Amino acid sequence: MLKKGEVTYGAWVSIGHPDIAEILSTLGLDWLVFDTEHAPLYFETVQKMMQAIRDPNLTPITRVAWNDPVLIKLALDIGSFGIIVPWVNNREEAIKAVKAKLYPPKGIRGVGPRRAARYGADFQEYVKIADEEILLLVQIETQEAVKNIDDILSVDGIDAFFIGPQDLSASLGHIGNWRNPKVLETIDKILDAGKRNGVPGGIYSMDIEHAKESAKKGFKFIALGSDYKFLKAGCLSALEAVKKSL
Repeated sequence: MLKKGEVTYGAWVSIGHPDIAEILSTLGLDWLVFDTEHAPLYFETVQKMMQAIRDPNLTPITRVAWNDPVLIKLALDIGSFGIIVPWVNNREEAIKAVKAKLYPPKGIRGVGPRRAARYGADFQEYVKIADEEILLLVQIETQEAVKNIDDILSVDGIDAFFIGPQDLSASLGHIGNWRNPKVLETIDKILDAGKRNGVPGGIYSMDIEHAKESAKKGFKFIALGSDYKFLKAGCLSALEAVKKSL
């Protein structure tokens, strides 16, 4: 879909139970991101949650905790078909992420795909397609990354970039205020760089209006929210509706 220029929508998963992944996978989303950076999710749990996914067309993606070849390898071997790498600030770090995703001779990924290759049943098929089919997104979330944006996005193997408005606003000196004009201007600057380099952009939408705005601007990988936010919103909506009726 990204190669075709289509907009994709997904959700962040941070609650460590297979029911969460199963429920979200029945709603028509294009992808789920299992967050091992800011949530207490570890690979044993993430694998069980991936196994609960119902929609065969939904892409399981893992945000690793750091730009670490070991973490990237583990995430891929349990079945992730996409990786989000945080805190990529320069060309060298972008190259490091790409090499961690790729098998030799292009990269350094160890060969042991386990669940990703159906425990050996699809080994030959998997190793033939993995380098090309696995999605790699780098997070642009610091002033340094913005300064080096063209150097980062021109690296061969970077499939898309992702912006977390909260981290970016904090780096720009406006923590908690992602609507600050400087932050919005910087987001537009990053998106323009993506278009210039032919790299689609992703963003975590802070609310539905923000998601709509992002799609209109040209973002192609849009997170509509996270599991705990959906849970809170549903409960608050029901509670407020009942209280208003009294």
